[in-house]
Amino acid sequence: MHDSMTFKKKTQINIILNQNTEREKVEEVPVSAPKEGRQLEKHLPLKKMEQEMSSLVGMEELKNFIKEIYAWLYVNKCRENQGLKVEKQVLHMMFKGNPGTGKTTVARLLGNLFHEMNVLSKGHLIEVERADLVGEYIGHTAQKTRELLKKAMGGILFIDEAYSLARGGEKDFGKEAIDTLVKAMEDQQHDFILILAGYSGEMDRFLKLNPGLPSRFPIMVTFPDYTVDELMEISRKMVAERQYIMAKDSEWKLRQHLQRVCAASEKSFSNGRYIRNIIEKAVRKQSVRLLKEERTDKKSLMTLTQDDLHLEEKQGI
Repeated sequence: MHDSMTFKKKTQINIILNQNTEREKVEEVPVSAPKEGRQLEKHLPLKKMEQEMSSLVGMEELKNFIKEIYAWLYVNKCRENQGLKVEKQVLHMMFKGNPGTGKTTVARLLGNLFHEMNVLSKGHLIEVERADLVGEYIGHTAQKTRELLKKAMGGILFIDEAYSLARGGEKDFGKEAIDTLVKAMEDQQHDFILILAGYSGEMDRFLKLNPGLPSRFPIMVTFPDYTVDELMEISRKMVAERQYIMAKDSEWKLRQHLQRVCAASEKSFSNGRYIRNIIEKAVRKQSVRLLKEERTDKKSLMTLTQDDLHLEEKQGI
């Protein structure tokens, strides 16, 4: 596995998630081995995190990164127990990628891990966007932003489409929200974690417009679009969770469609969300078909055929 973590100016970790890396297998710890059992109990937060992330498709580099974060926190605790110097690290992050690539899910899992490791007192996730932060008159934005920061204390404040805060220029109230966030990051940097998320291109432009911001986010994570194989795996998981099965012709039809959509590289492609919409629409179409055919046997109720898949060639979901 190639190393995809680079250090920028000694202050910033930049992570590019490689969805094509083969998944590593986690060996099960034998119940009969007491020493190993104690190790499992000792690293329970990591094991719980790995178990939750094992259900996620792809994200192999992110899974390794989370293990590194855990290792750093654990070793710091060991150093503290030995009376050695321990430095607190700022964990504000920036997530860059298209919709449906798992950014919110990962943020929620990180909140749980940081709570288990006593980095955050609560570990909850507050998810907001521009409309939740920006007010209608001078001073209103700062008030709204401070109220949300107060709710996020002890947890993670996750701002989706964060670049929209800088769209209106100098006179826009979004700048007031940014200034309030920056002040909180300085004054209460270890009391909460701020994650800014959005499209890669827009986030890069957002950082250029705000040159003081990059240094305040030591961890930047890029979430790539899923491959066709990964999207097919996601579709199979979603179908199985709903107790359906896809007929071979429907799988082939979906794969062919996804190959065309992925080749088009549409900016608005929503990855896992796109698959979910397709599956939910197919279930509705199947219901209409079965009603018309008057078939209610178990196999028919579970099977999604190619006729149930109504796929639009123009990506817009």
